[in-house]
Amino acid sequence: MGAPDLGALLADIETLVTCESPSTDHEALARSAAEVAAIGRRLLGADPEYLVTDGCTHLRWRSGTGPARVLLLAHHDTVWPHGSLRTHPYGVRDGVLRGPGCFDMKAGLVMALHAAAALPERAGVTILVTGDEEIGSPRSRTLIEKEARGCQAVFVLEASADGGALKCRRKGVSQYRIEVVGRAAHSGLEPEKGVNAGVELAHQILAVTGLAHPARGTTVVPTVLSAGTTVNTVPAAAVVALDVRAWDLAEQERVDEGLRALRPVLPGAVVRVTGGVNRPPLEAAASGALFALADSLARGLGLGPLAAAAVGGASDGNFTAGLGVPTLDGLGAVGGGAHADDEHVLVAELPGRTALLTALIEAVLERRQGPAEEVPR
Repeated sequence: MGAPDLGALLADIETLVTCESPSTDHEALARSAAEVAAIGRRLLGADPEYLVTDGCTHLRWRSGTGPARVLLLAHHDTVWPHGSLRTHPYGVRDGVLRGPGCFDMKAGLVMALHAAAALPERAGVTILVTGDEEIGSPRSRTLIEKEARGCQAVFVLEASADGGALKCRRKGVSQYRIEVVGRAAHSGLEPEKGVNAGVELAHQILAVTGLAHPARGTTVVPTVLSAGTTVNTVPAAAVVALDVRAWDLAEQERVDEGLRALRPVLPGAVVRVTGGVNRPPLEAAASGALFALADSLARGLGLGPLAAAAVGGASDGNFTAGLGVPTLDGLGAVGGGAHADDEHVLVAELPGRTALLTALIEAVLERRQGPAEEVPR
């Protein structure tokens, strides 16, 4: 197995980074998908299936006629809005590649295609490239879970953690919305006739932040909030969004129960809670064996030893791990600055990490079938 061609990797990364693909623009995602398909067609000698759900374009390559054994999971959407290339142009300087979405995760997507192309035999390998990961995968979750069932391994091409560490644990994510209904009144003439939804919301925010459990790493964070209509009116409505992160499902369930049990503090106020678990945790048990395999292979390739990281952010790997399918994340680019002005990729790491992914796929394909493949598709 030869080393991947760095020039070819860089050319394909440039193609994708310079094709802007914000998650909420379906036309832009269709253009991006066409570029991904062209690269895959050249490398794999096959066209992908176009899977469009509610206007959002995903791509899938399946190799061989038997059941899938390895799923390579990537996404081509980014958080960057149109025009970002003007303020954050693509470029490579002093061994550092920059550009919107390069680290999260267009470099990883290119690595997946090149790693698969280097396999002597691709039967049993599926590549799934989704278009809505950055907004919580609302249109692709069912597809991801369907493709993962029955696989022996899912390799997620999200960017690495600091220093190139693989992501072996991820917190689960729950998202909620608390709405308060009060009663409007003139804030100067007769405020006592109103029910202040903003004040009620303040009580609820204090209550929900008390559900956090720092010792267990559980966070409950109020994010976007609003109340009221004019400066001289008692607010009749208020709302807050909550972001909840937890290392294990039991904590997600505990917080959910606490939120469902919320009751109004002010007489006459109404409190409604909607939402729930968005992604289950990626727990260490899901990644342990695959990390050990990756570490062994990396040492053999002169890349190791590898480090394992636990991170608060979530990915589509949370879905596959939640099914009980062995999942290893953070196999994409080494660099930093995801979603930030300093987003970058370390060019020198690209060939070795791509070779490691090829070796991992080969190693799994060479193993005999295990219990994970008995999960019905």
